[in-house]
Amino acid sequence: MSIHSGMTKMRRTFVIDCLPESVIRYQSGWTVVVVDVIRATTTAVTAVSAGRRCFPVPTVESALELAGKLENPVLAGETSGIRPHSFEMDNSPAQLASRTDHHRPLVLVSSSGTKVIHGAAEADAVYLGCYRNYSALTEHLASRHSRVAIIGAGSKGEFREEDQICCGWIGAGLAERGYAAASRQTSAVVERWRRASADACLCSRSVDFLKRTGQLGDLSFILSHVDDLNSVFRMQDGEVQMAAGRYALAPGPWERETPPQPFSAAD
Repeated sequence: MSIHSGMTKMRRTFVIDCLPESVIRYQSGWTVVVVDVIRATTTAVTAVSAGRRCFPVPTVESALELAGKLENPVLAGETSGIRPHSFEMDNSPAQLASRTDHHRPLVLVSSSGTKVIHGAAEADAVYLGCYRNYSALTEHLASRHSRVAIIGAGSKGEFREEDQICCGWIGAGLAERGYAAASRQTSAVVERWRRASADACLCSRSVDFLKRTGQLGDLSFILSHVDDLNSVFRMQDGEVQMAAGRYALAPGPWERETPPQPFSAAD
């Protein structure tokens, strides 16, 4: 009997939740998807898809400790929006994509996303989701896992719009494949965002932060890399691992409208 046919005999459910403190509710018996579109999961997925090893960690201290065990690592990240002293780069997918030193492992820390990843370590499986791979991830989940928690990392106690959109897209895909929403909040997020375009996040305070700090390159990168990876990214022994997707990509919601245009610093 196939994994999928066995799963159809049990009730398949998904829940959408947010913020690092929520992850404690989804441990053994759950598959967790961590979503931090701006920017940790986008950065991690971008690193690994380019052939770079990536190790998300929850704190600056743990980043420095791990870096001491790796050969010539790139320390990247931010805490409260500020790049720590001695770190080589910010938590920036655009900066990372422009680098050619793919042989150097990335040690990544962020205010929310990497904390959720670390907090989900006791779950049955932990995946990383972002705009770049949501279709392949949805197909993968539906073929293997019956209880899925999609957790938006958020920021400063807020479930930011970019994370709601990505969570809503994944949740809508699971609902279309027979999964039941496990809460009213889950249904509400799916219904609000399932047909949203990628640039519906422009009202987010995360976008405001990128504008204020002159990091619009990351916004441009995120909006111009939507569903472009047919791969899934799973945590394994503290490292992000990539597996090629098995399924053709479904048309994304942005394809029903004019695709969002990259931003320039002048915007």
